[in-house]
Formats: sequence, C-alpha cells, structure tokens
Amino acid sequence: MSLDIMLSQISNVKVENKLINIFRHAANILLLCGIFVVAGSSSCKEDTASTPAPTPDKNKFRNPILTKGPDPWVTEYENVYYVTHTTGTNLKLYKTEKMSTLANASSKTVWMPPTVGMNAKNIWAPEIHHANGAWYFYYAADDGNNANHRIWVLENTSPDPFQGTWVDRGELDLPDDKWAIDGTLLQHNGELYFMWSGWEGDTDVRQDIYIAKMINPWTVEGERVRISKPELPWELIGSPPGVNEGPQFLLHGDKIFVVYSASGCWTDDYTLGLVTANSSANLLDPAAWSKLNQPVFSKFPDGQVFGPGHASFFASPDSTESWLLYHANPRAGQGCEDDRSVRMQKFTWKEDGTPDFGRPVALDADQNIPSGEIE
Repeated sequence: MSLDIMLSQISNVKVENKLINIFRHAANILLLCGIFVVAGSSSCKEDTASTPAPTPDKNKFRNPILTKGPDPWVTEYENVYYVTHTTGTNLKLYKTEKMSTLANASSKTVWMPPTVGMNAKNIWAPEIHHANGAWYFYYAADDGNNANHRIWVLENTSPDPFQGTWVDRGELDLPDDKWAIDGTLLQHNGELYFMWSGWEGDTDVRQDIYIAKMINPWTVEGERVRISKPELPWELIGSPPGVNEGPQFLLHGDKIFVVYSASGCWTDDYTLGLVTANSSANLLDPAAWSKLNQPVFSKFPDGQVFGPGHASFFASPDSTESWLLYHANPRAGQGCEDDRSVRMQKFTWKEDGTPDFGRPVALDADQNIPSGEIE
C-alpha cells in the first residue's frame, strides 16, 4: 500500500513490494540498497502534525483535522474518542472528546517495536478496539521485507488505554499464513470476526479481503473466507497488483457493510467501495456478501481531495449524526506519502439503508462541528 521508488528502510508507506513488481514487469530492475529518493521518506519520523488553521466561528471546523496521518482509525468508548494512524515506527494514540479539534488532543506513544524481529519494521494501519473487557491494538508489521508482513496484537486490561501496560500477544495466527495488512475486528451477535487484506498466494499478484472467526481477540479459528477481490475497472487503477484493502465494518439497521479501499494508493484514484451482507447471514459464506458495482467515495480535484481512502466511522457526541474519517492528499501525484492528511465529514443514509457519503468536502471549507460537541 505504498509507493516505494526503491527498497530502502521505510515505514508507513504500504507497498515496498508493489512498485518493485511494476518495475520488474516494466524493466526487470530491482535495487536493493543505497540512498534513494523514496515516496514517504519522512515516514521514519514520529508524526508531528501541525494544528490546522482555525475558523473564526467556534461552531465550525475545517479539514484537515490532522495535517499528517495516513490510515486513520477512530473508536468511541464512554464518551471519549480514541484515534490512531500509521506512523511507520510505533503506535501513537490520541484521546479527545471533540473530534473537530483532534490536532489539540492529548497524544502519546503507547508502544515501540523491538529493534529487530518480524514485527520491528513498517508498522502500518493500527487499530484499537475494546473487546471482552480489555483493549486490543492490531497492527501490521514485518522485519524489513514487505513479503513478511503479518498482523500482530497487543492487549491492555486497563479501563483507560492511556494507562496500564500493553502486553504483546504476538502474531495473530491467520489461516494459511499469507501476507496480511489492515486488520479490523467485528463484534456481532456475541461472536468475534476478524477481517483483513491479504495475498491469495505467496506473491504480490493482488490484495483480496478476507474474514475469519475468532475464539478470542488474539486467536483465530477455522478457514479464511474471501469476500472481495479487485475485479472492476475502478478497483484496478495502478495495477498490477490489483488492490482491495483497508476494510472497515459499518453496521446499520439489518445490514453489515464493509467499506474498503480500492486501486493503488500510489494513484489519485484510490477510492472507497462497498460490500454488504444481512446481519442475520452467515458472514463466513462468500455468497452472503454482495459488492456495489460503483465506488461510494472518490477524488474531488477541485476540492484538493486526491486518493481518498482508508475510512473509519464514528457517531457525534449526542449520537444523532454519522461521521466519516479518512485520509487524502491535498495535491495530485502525492501517492502514499506522509502528505496524506486526516479529514472528516458528516454522512447520511439512503432510503434503502446504505450509507451516502456524498462528495468529499473541499479542503478548508467550513463545516459544522459534530452535534453535541461543547466547549
């Protein structure tokens, strides 16, 4: 999921392997060492997001809410929002009661990787979840070789994830032991499910979306089931490889939606797609899932929104509004670099119960703060 011009030690860009494969097809060139100009060369540094320009109206805000923050994730617990994103080198957590002022939120690094090992490098797409009375941090990592990317998990039994101790539960033993990134957790009808983006085989031909059942938040059981693969024209921009990644669950009414990112993040056409299942369906049955044949959220060049993707969702403090959190670039051609900033906007629901994300709000346009936010 990143645009690596050449293979040097980089962190939060997600495809050391992808561009290399493209170069192999194009010129049979592979550079393995040296000093290079790389996409995302600043990703080895801790995020130092500056505060976006304030609005004169305290009831308004403007995007971006963080000027740097690829792969943002948000969850709400007891009226507090916890946010994380890819830094490439560690796990950083934000804590706020007001998403519109995320740049001013308390933040801390809650985990540093070992200096060597299979989870020492390229820390991507972290997510924090509260399940079974504890907190769990899922993240993708490798040893410096992208082909070794797997999902790892930490546990914290403190009620406040800013406190307590994060215990390493090790690698999540996913079925077939293939390349895996962008893991997410679903708690539904008393059951746990894990979903991620992975390779079908041992080479980077394409990224598919898989789901599996869990015994507990750190143990998967049974087989993996593919629910989506890149096959439509708007999912194949930048191929090879084709990309379906960044799956996120969104529950509404009697439906379970998975909003995912399609096409290469190294293109301006990185976009959001949608697959749907009934909440009563067997989620491990591929036939239970249907894919919308059009993207649901795409670039808006006039509004400085390029390559929007890797979405997550939250409700306003008073629970009356639904909000989309995502990253995008402010200019064309920036690909998978750290220029991807964190944006948010309110969305609605269509009569058939599907989400209506609308068009991306233009960068720096005034928006109303989420309902229920107070000084």
